[in-house]
Amino acid sequence: MRGVGTVLALVVLATLVATFARRWRIPAPSLLVVAGLAVALLPGTPDIEISPEIIGLVVLPPLLYASAEELSWRELRAVWKPVGVLSIGLVLASAAAVGWVASQVTPLSWQMALVLGAVLASTDPVAVTALGRRLSLPPKVQVLVQAESLFNDATSLVLYRVAVSVAVASAAAGWGPAGGEFVVLAGGGTLIGAAVAAVVALIRRRTEDPVLETVIPLVTPYAAYVLAEGAHTSGVTSVVVVGVVLGGRVDRLTNARIRLQLHAVYGTVVFLLESVVFSLIGLALPAQVRALDDGDRAWPLYALAVAGTLIAVRLLWLAPLSAVVQRKGGIQRMNWRVPLVLTWAGTRGVVPLAAALSIPETTKAGAPLADRPLVLVLTTSVVVVTLVVQGFTLAPVVRRSGIALEPDHTEREEAAARCRLADAGIRRLDELAELEAVPDIVVDRLRRGLTARLDDARDRLNEDTGTSGSADLVYRQLRRDLIAVEAVELQRLYDDHAISDTTRRRLQRSLDLEEARLADV
Repeated sequence: MRGVGTVLALVVLATLVATFARRWRIPAPSLLVVAGLAVALLPGTPDIEISPEIIGLVVLPPLLYASAEELSWRELRAVWKPVGVLSIGLVLASAAAVGWVASQVTPLSWQMALVLGAVLASTDPVAVTALGRRLSLPPKVQVLVQAESLFNDATSLVLYRVAVSVAVASAAAGWGPAGGEFVVLAGGGTLIGAAVAAVVALIRRRTEDPVLETVIPLVTPYAAYVLAEGAHTSGVTSVVVVGVVLGGRVDRLTNARIRLQLHAVYGTVVFLLESVVFSLIGLALPAQVRALDDGDRAWPLYALAVAGTLIAVRLLWLAPLSAVVQRKGGIQRMNWRVPLVLTWAGTRGVVPLAAALSIPETTKAGAPLADRPLVLVLTTSVVVVTLVVQGFTLAPVVRRSGIALEPDHTEREEAAARCRLADAGIRRLDELAELEAVPDIVVDRLRRGLTARLDDARDRLNEDTGTSGSADLVYRQLRRDLIAVEAVELQRLYDDHAISDTTRRRLQRSLDLEEARLADV
């Protein structure tokens, strides 16, 4: 990329587009790709060349870590068998199908067609997580999609390394050692990730400094990635393992104040990196196309053929797998809605792009590696097609499938949980009151607060859905208005020197947290 100015301009553009995408409830990755393409096609826009080191080392680890942290251990254990089948079987089938189609319909040699198949064989965890955040999928379906995208990279990476070695050396494929290489990559990455997670957990339990508590999670994915790559294992697998292990234990590693701070800081980092990387995908495509030879001008047709192959193979693989799972669950009639949603959620993104950028430019003999520009264009094009077409239509597909959870379901589940929590608190308070271990005035104050929370949760459970929705909307709007009035009064007290700046900041933080909770409801 050309200079610091270009980087800053890219950050500003990506942030603006991502902000509008959230406001308009449009998938941010899809809109960012479109915006990047639009800017790249403007006259005078400089060519953007993406460094594989920037994508693979700077951008990928924290995004993978954030995606892995969102996985639930309980839900992951429930779907580990289908995840294993998809992470190995579907990746192999996709790579073989894409390689065969590319060798038939494109000018690529069979060696480079195999490289293309290996690059595009796995779904992308960054894109899948970013697209799926606003979808109300059932927990098992959501975890299945995310876990598949996180754990299928080891298989794809083994295929990629074997295919690239064949293309670079122009020798016979070394398929015999491929199984051993898979064990080294995936197993070694898993061991290193587990070791890093254990060390980080030990450090975080003994750290109470807010700054260090914020810095450690930011450094953790980079440490896991660099150590694994240095040991010639899978850095992607190492980061995923660290994220899954630490994500399930975050409540035991730090306190509520630090968790709020971490959520804000890491959310900002992920937002910026996702915004930049998805806009980069759109920005880079026109320059890659201009680098093609004249004989490769039919690349749009090639890209559509490859994208269609990936979707078809995914559907053909998921349909029987879903039928088997449903039959074991006692469902006699085949339900096509789940495999359809899973198929449409299998987007490609940052990981395939990083792999394609890492393809060597020359063979071992020193000659330029033929067809590398076309492989790079086809990879980026397929990523763009899946992010734009599937990204913009995924939400309607989920809604029409009927498998999405209704908002009322989530609200009632949360209200029921609030009832249980308040009940537990009241029971404990009664025990303390019987022991006379707490002053009566303190017990009465705590009981009033818990009773109010319990009554509010019960009202949410008992109210009619339509009435509850409108009443809740009015409540939130009025509470926001009251918070605004309180904020004005707080500022007046500070301006009149009635309170200190420390008190003002603490009270403003409390108001901010309440307003944020109202926005999340």
